[in-house]
Amino acid sequence: MPTVGATTLLDRLGPKRSDAEYIKLQTEAPGTRFLVLADLKPVIRSNAERTVAQLAWFSRAELDGLGLPTADALFLGVDGAGKAHFAVAVTEHRTRHAPGAIEMLRPIVDLRSLAMQGILAPDELSLCGQARALAQWHENARCCGHCGGTTLIKDGGWRRKCWACGLEWFPRTDPVVIMLISDGQRCLLAHEHRYGDKMFSALAGFIEPGEDIEHAVRREVLEETNIRVGEVAYHSSQPWPFPHSLMLGCMGKAETTEITIDSGEIAEARWFSREDARLMLERRHPDGLTVPGKHAIANALITTFVDGGR
Repeated sequence: MPTVGATTLLDRLGPKRSDAEYIKLQTEAPGTRFLVLADLKPVIRSNAERTVAQLAWFSRAELDGLGLPTADALFLGVDGAGKAHFAVAVTEHRTRHAPGAIEMLRPIVDLRSLAMQGILAPDELSLCGQARALAQWHENARCCGHCGGTTLIKDGGWRRKCWACGLEWFPRTDPVVIMLISDGQRCLLAHEHRYGDKMFSALAGFIEPGEDIEHAVRREVLEETNIRVGEVAYHSSQPWPFPHSLMLGCMGKAETTEITIDSGEIAEARWFSREDARLMLERRHPDGLTVPGKHAIANALITTFVDGGR
């Protein structure tokens, strides 16, 4: 779950992915490093207080010693020194029973928790988000959606091909609009059923086939709160690897203000003043209300409103 505006640590080298010999050589190179994802959760290294953490990187020899496979490792890219980096996705059960795993493959922490705690650097969050989204796509694409045959990993993990009918499959990204709606003085925030007790955030929803961004913003807000939105402006975007979404952040101008929620979608929605929103960002609201942290694009949208943006 990368911070908005984060840059990646690696050059993804897209043109080299289809070079099977290059990928094979890189998996075998002594300087190559591997990130282990156990049930999509990365292995990290942290200080005793768990206030700072880094992704744990392993050599091919270390993974061979643990009995973890590297043949179908997912190519993430190369660093500035030309060293390749891969992700290896396995089950947590397998890591528990690998020789020496207790010492080497702990702690294993959910990526969302790492982002919420803010203990990983933005670039590492971005890189781990890339690996997690790619690994989860592979979990869900093992069989061909056309004929049901088994699909095989190609291009360092960036393509799968059905052995039976030959159809090719590529990693997917689902576009999602997330919007901060304002009436000029207040912003519209909602509490979803899955949120913590006092958490509010911007409204969000998937873009449907045939929709543009502006229409999706207006439709989602109207469906969930019965608020009509006029002008919509793009703000920024953020990859969101749960499982593989691209959040398209927008600011919208409300044309109506009376709220009627769809209780099947959200639990509550309210208008908040700039001062209320600022206190929520700072975790100082008198009622204990909060908004998502800086790991989330919702925080950037709310901050823009607090700083005087519409």
